[in-house]
Amino acid sequence: MQINSIINSQLLINSPLEQFEVTSLLGINAPIFGYINLTLTNLALYSILVLFIVLSLHYAGNNDNKLLSSRCSILLESIFASINSMVKEQIGKEIYLPFIYSIFFFILIANLTGNIPYSYTITSSIIVSIGLSLTIFIAVTLMGLTIHKIHFFAYFIPSGTPLVLVPTLVLIELISYISRAGSLGIRLFANIVAGHTLLKILSTFLYQLFSGSIILFILTLIPFSIFVTLIGLELAVSIIQAYIFSILVCSYIKDALDLH
Repeated sequence: MQINSIINSQLLINSPLEQFEVTSLLGINAPIFGYINLTLTNLALYSILVLFIVLSLHYAGNNDNKLLSSRCSILLESIFASINSMVKEQIGKEIYLPFIYSIFFFILIANLTGNIPYSYTITSSIIVSIGLSLTIFIAVTLMGLTIHKIHFFAYFIPSGTPLVLVPTLVLIELISYISRAGSLGIRLFANIVAGHTLLKILSTFLYQLFSGSIILFILTLIPFSIFVTLIGLELAVSIIQAYIFSILVCSYIKDALDLH
């Protein structure tokens, strides 16, 4: 009995938030250039894994030497067509398609792999989400300044604004514009963390119920069916969040190009 309790305590995470912690998996202390500590964290490991999965999917979907398209190839072509249509409608220039496509696939695979039990979701890391959002914000701002030069600041003054309201509106528009640096990543981070936390709490609770008597086990099948539905909903959220992130990036690029 004591052995079972020890095993259960090792397999189950005590706190729902522990699944989001960045932990060191492998560390090497190298006496090079004084002192260097090389550490492989779960965040770095799953980032490499996501990159490997993305490259493997596209390699498997390569249809150059085949007469008939494989299922993987059809899936990738469908996703590509959807992203291409989104870029054309939102931006109107296909030059940004590789960038938007890469962002969408990276977030999509990162979210989906995070739904595997006892795995790590890299988009649940505030460093990744905010870092990606901040990088895109800086790049889009620099692009707008490069294209429009000093006229870029006309973005913060709506046309037809009375002179008296210009200082107030400039301040409001500036705050709204700067908030993009964090809102894009916070939206992704909050949705992923909230969903995974809820599933962790429910799974722990259901595990305790299933470990009880036979009658309790049978009665738990009803809330378990709801839990399975929530898992499907979380998978849908993973896809939707990747799409929302991508379409908002398209919107920001469009604003920088046209100053709307």
